[in-house]
Amino acid sequence: MKTILALVAATVLAGASLASAQSAPSYTNFIRQTQFPTGVVYDAPVSVSGSQLSPLPIDPGGARFELWTVKSSPLTSYLLDTKYVGTYIPLAWSFVITEDPYDTIPRTRADRPFWVYIYVSGLLNGATDPDPAKSVKLLRHVQSYGAGGDGTNINRDLATLYSQSSINSNGWVTMTYNLSSVPGADRSKIRGEERFSVYSLADYQAPESQLASKFVQIWPVADATITGITNGQLIKGSLPDISLTLNDLYPDSRTYAQVYKGNPQLGKTGDIVPGSALIVQDTVPKNRTLSITNYDSVLPEDGRWTMEVLTSTPFGTDRLAYISFDLDRTIKVNGSVSTIE
Repeated sequence: MKTILALVAATVLAGASLASAQSAPSYTNFIRQTQFPTGVVYDAPVSVSGSQLSPLPIDPGGARFELWTVKSSPLTSYLLDTKYVGTYIPLAWSFVITEDPYDTIPRTRADRPFWVYIYVSGLLNGATDPDPAKSVKLLRHVQSYGAGGDGTNINRDLATLYSQSSINSNGWVTMTYNLSSVPGADRSKIRGEERFSVYSLADYQAPESQLASKFVQIWPVADATITGITNGQLIKGSLPDISLTLNDLYPDSRTYAQVYKGNPQLGKTGDIVPGSALIVQDTVPKNRTLSITNYDSVLPEDGRWTMEVLTSTPFGTDRLAYISFDLDRTIKVNGSVSTIE
């Protein structure tokens, strides 16, 4: 029986969650097994898919299995999933879905929704069944990374318990969150994480144990400024150099400046300003400053022009900044011509 439990525990953990661990060489994955009531801990390296037997037999108090991935640079560890296996303890799975398809760690933006799915099986309802077999607890924690923080080596024991509820029946529990509750005064600039965990109830053999857990990272909304040209400015002669200041660019984003003839108009397609295109493919937001020169080629005519900074993310395309200005590069010569007979 212990061998079967060990096989089930390893298979469930690997099959349900291991696929989410990144396969790049900069990540190392392992499963940590903690025995109860002895507290013995064993770490077993694992690949990004597959299953294997538990390295230790399941003790009478059960065992907790944690799936970890470790990024080498900067050195950061992430707890991806947890399973607890015991004699009569139910099983639970948790999933977080966002609009960002990034498959290593669920992530989204401060102004976007996300969805949490919890599945519980093995709950009993008999009069003589012990309490830990009848119910599990669902905990929601929130934690800010602080100004400019990226979650590296964060102490998750300091997270704030935001809500707690009980699940008393088997099946799916679905929760929709239109916005994150990570703390922060400027709601567009919050950065941090939310964690959703399912815990068993304590009994005489084992303490309260985490059955499943998933967290979602929340990143701020980007912003930008254009300097070097002021809104409504009349430009005569050559175009001035400009600077684009880009803050909190989403980890998967493509940002650029464009110009088009006329007044500002959302959704209008213009010509990309040379030297303004920037692609971010990272795990955390980025700040950048771009200096733009020699961009006359995309403004061939005099008149009213609009310059916009746009960013494209998994959530769509957003305008971060814009200015309108007037060009008058026509050279006028005042003079007269006369003849002497």
